[in-house]
Parts: sequence; structure tokens; C-alpha cells
Amino acid sequence: MNTQHSGNILLVEDEENLHEALKLNLEIEGYTVTSAFDGKKALEAVGNEYFDLIIMDIMLPELDGISATEHIRIQNIDTPILILSAKDATADKITGLKKGADDYLTKPFDLEELLLRVDKLILKNRKLQDRETVGEEYSFGNNQIFFSAQEAVNWQGKKIDLSKKETMLLKLLIENKNEVVTREKILQAVWGYNVYPATRTIDNFILSFRKYFEKDSRNLQYFHSVRGVGYKFTDEI
Repeated sequence: MNTQHSGNILLVEDEENLHEALKLNLEIEGYTVTSAFDGKKALEAVGNEYFDLIIMDIMLPELDGISATEHIRIQNIDTPILILSAKDATADKITGLKKGADDYLTKPFDLEELLLRVDKLILKNRKLQDRETVGEEYSFGNNQIFFSAQEAVNWQGKKIDLSKKETMLLKLLIENKNEVVTREKILQAVWGYNVYPATRTIDNFILSFRKYFEKDSRNLQYFHSVRGVGYKFTDEI
């Protein structure tokens, strides 16, 4: 009996028979599969939905797989990408990996090998995302957060009751302190969304955090928006 897997996969392949065969086999394994048949549609899908993995053919209409991979990485999206290609030339493999692909499989390939690679890439990515955790309490400046109690005490000594989502977002930003956390990662980790709502959803939370914890809204110390990319918590201590 096969172990059922979970994960949301974007399958980008324009060869219809192969596409349908891969989609069917991935779904049998328990994955949710979204289809795209050209590079431009792939970029649209990535902009609107969270994926645990992208399977990307190289020879695509509209925009080839190497260029699509490069566009995805430029947007600071770190979803694992497995490239499929009929080309066996070492130079093509190197180009794909240089542009940001995580793995490379040459057609024709063994289905079992593909499924193993898919499983390994998704598991590796999840382990990387879960690698850092903070304890039950965290202090920055004269602010203190108590995660389990969903409470905070700010620099003025004022007690703040935090919602579950506020607590989860604070924890995610603090676990990645001094690094930009993409909007994609926040919405998937905190809201569990596959299809994204407006950026304003997170902006409102960041504005609340500034109101709670920043001393001067014109000279931000902790909660920053990075235009077009995501959000960052900074704590130099």
C-alpha cells in the first residue's frame, strides 16, 4: 500500500499526454496538482497561489522553463523547482541549476524516480522552513511577547491581548529576524491560504504591530515593509 503524500504542486508541461499522465500519478500519490501549459501561465499561477513544489518543463510556449524559473527566483519565491527536459546536455542542466532550479530530470524518465524526487524536495523544503523556533517568550527593546498566552506587554508597560493570527505572524517574523519573509510564505504559514487575498491583509497586521511596539512611527526600529517582496522584523540585540 502506497503512503499518501500531501502538498500543492504546480505542473508546467505543454505536452498534453505527458501532462495528464503525470497529473494523474501525482494525484494518486495524494498531491494536489495545478496545471499550466506555458511559462506565462506558470508565472500567473505562482503569483496567485502557494505551491510546495513546481515541476517545470524547459521547452514551453510563451516563455521557456529556464526563463520562468529565473523570473520566479527574481521575485524572491523560494519554492523548490524540479526541471524536466528532453535535453541531456550538461550545459542545459548547469544553466537550469544556475537560474535557481533545485533538481533536474531528463526525459524519458522513470515515474518512480520522479515521485521519489518530488517527495524528497517537498520534505527538504518543509524541514528548512521549520528549522528555527523561538521559545514561549521573546523580548525586544522594552517589549515582551508571551506566545502561549497570546499576550504582550509593550515598552509603555501596557498589556496587549493578541489574536491567534497576530501571535502566529509575530512568531514567524521573529523566527526569521533580520531577514525578509515573503508575502507568499506569511500567507501560507499563518493563514494557511493556497489562494492569496490582497496584500492589505498583512499590511493591517504590520500597522497594528507598529502601533503596539514602535516608539516612533516615523523612525521604525522593528517592523518593516519591503516593497514588492515581503516584511521584516529587525532586532539587533
